[in-house]
Order: sequence, then structure tokens, then C-alpha cells
Amino acid sequence: MKKIALLISTITIISSGFSQPDNTKAATIKAQIIALEKAGWQAWKNNDPTWFKNNTTEECIWINADGITNKKQMIASTPVDCKVKMVSIDDFRFEMLNQNAVLLTYLALQDGTCGDKKLTEKIRVSVNYVKRGGKWLEAFYMETPLAQ
Repeated sequence: MKKIALLISTITIISSGFSQPDNTKAATIKAQIIALEKAGWQAWKNNDPTWFKNNTTEECIWINADGITNKKQMIASTPVDCKVKMVSIDDFRFEMLNQNAVLLTYLALQDGTCGDKKLTEKIRVSVNYVKRGGKWLEAFYMETPLAQ
């Protein structure tokens, strides 16, 4: 019985050692993706399309209550469309889909307007990033309005 307990303990210790690098790698990638996402929100808030040019795939799409936007439309609308006083993102949930694709969801709070329309103050965001050429790029973004 003691031998079985020792064997189980040994297997548990060895297997946890093998899984540790994956957890560390996933945590590192999660931190990178969250930092990218925060930078994207800051660029949008500052009406700066540079982030969208450099950190999204060519076929990236954004979906929100106003419809679907492609990369060309997003870059064109970023410098002129919205006036954002405040944005905050939190409550992150992260999932590695495979070594080159991740899913991040989070809660975004915002205060501002686009044109003459007030922004939805509270939204749940789902975003996919893919790794291309060694760089993480946003490939898909979707907002779901939440009850106020």
C-alpha cells in the first residue's frame, strides 16, 4: 500500500513538473494579449489608427451593435468618429485554443460618444488573437451590450 501511495505521489510530482512550463507560457501569453488589448483601447480612445494598422490581421473584423467593420473601415473611422472620456477593461477570461490562437473575454466600461450617439456604457468583449510571423495579431472582435 505504501508503495502505491509513493508511486502516485511520484507520478503527481513528475506530471506537475511537466505541466508547469505550459502554465507559465500561457500566463505569459495572457499578459501579452491583455497588454495588447489595453493598448488597442487606448489608441481608439486617443483617435489613433496606428495600433489597428500594426496589430490586426488583414481580414480582421469587429462586430458591435452598429454592425460589422473591416480593417480598412476601422482605420478610416478611428481618427474622427469617437470622443471617449473614459475606458476601463477588467474581469479577464483567457483560453489558449492552440499554440497560435487564443480567446480573451472581458468586461469593458466606457463613457463617450461616436458621432451623436452615446456609447453603451457596459459591454462584454470577446476577442481572438492569432500568432502570425511570431507576432500576436487581433483577428476577431465582438461586443455584447450588457444591461445597465
